[in-house]
Amino acid sequence: MLVSAMEKAEILVEALPYIKEFYGKKVVIKYGGAAMTDCELKQKVMQDIVLMKFVGMHPVVVHGGGPEINQMLNRLNIESHFVGGLRVTSREIMEIVEMVLGGKVNKEIVSGITGAGGRAVGISGKDGNLIEAQAINQGEMGFVGEVTCINPQIIETVIENGYIPVIAPIGRGPNHESYNINADLAASAIAVAIKADKLVLLTDVPGLLKDPEDSESLISVLRLSEVDEYVQQGVIAGGMLPKVQCCMESVRGGVGRTHIIDGRLSHSILLEVFTDQGIGTMVVNG
Repeated sequence: MLVSAMEKAEILVEALPYIKEFYGKKVVIKYGGAAMTDCELKQKVMQDIVLMKFVGMHPVVVHGGGPEINQMLNRLNIESHFVGGLRVTSREIMEIVEMVLGGKVNKEIVSGITGAGGRAVGISGKDGNLIEAQAINQGEMGFVGEVTCINPQIIETVIENGYIPVIAPIGRGPNHESYNINADLAASAIAVAIKADKLVLLTDVPGLLKDPEDSESLISVLRLSEVDEYVQQGVIAGGMLPKVQCCMESVRGGVGRTHIIDGRLSHSILLEVFTDQGIGTMVVNG
């Protein structure tokens, strides 16, 4: 029992410089993948976010919700397909996406944070004109959008009043239409706009691996100057490519550090933010 107590004390001491460094700083967390679908992992993520708030950080949550959207489309017998990892979004599908992301998923996360002892406010990118968007590929993907402008005032207002913002990545178009925004891209744009000190992307992989079959081949630190070579080698490929691109855009936009971490690990956010070793892949300038 004494050893356990001593270990806990050591952990707290190790966390102290990080708590001091990030006190009062904004950390954007893109929440998605297994961490959203596994009940136990959900609870751990909520606890991590609430703890960050109570030690003086300002977490901002941007969430996806692909599996929930799939479930609802299946229930309604609406077919959908993907091109380049993005869901082709008709007007009918966009209504479902907005309902599921802005309603069901968003409010479940708010409820989870409240259950873990925190206070949260759920908003979509349309609230306060937070995310302005336009169609990608001249509308060939339907209502799939790209961010044209972030107006972060509503985020600042929520934070100033002691709440954790939980954001559904729905953008508002020039004609007041809704757009489905990739959650990674939305999180990156928001991180830059609010001058966040960290962007953390929760994924279903350990981070960037030199060999996808070998979890021991983790690249702990990825410098921007190394990205092109890794892309040519095929190390950065598939679903990892847009995540790395999001991190690159964030770093170039002034975000201090960006991280791709394994959301399947319990308390992965705390391990990344508060420990010397950290986990996953950190993308930095250089």
